Amino acid sequence: MTTADIADLPVAEKLLLMERLWDALRAQADSNVVPAWHNDVLAERLRRLDAGNEPTSTWAEAKERIRSQIKAG
Repeated sequence: MTTADIADLPVAEKLLLMERLWDALRAQADSNVVPAWHNDVLAERLRRLDAGNEPTSTWAEAKERIRSQIKAG
C-alpha cells in the first residue's frame, strides 16, 4: 500500500489502518528505536536541570510563549 492509496481511503478505513499501525508499533515498544545519541542529549539536559542550569517554565508559560512566537510569525 502506498501513501497515495492511503490518501484515497475513506476516513473510517484510515482510522482502522492507523489503529493497526499503532498496535504494531506498541507491540515492538521494547525494541530500542530511540538512537543512543538522543538518550545522551536527554541525560545531559537532566544533569543541567538537576544542577539548576536549565531554565524551566510551567505549561501555561510555555503555551503563551509558543502562541506569541506563532503570532510574531
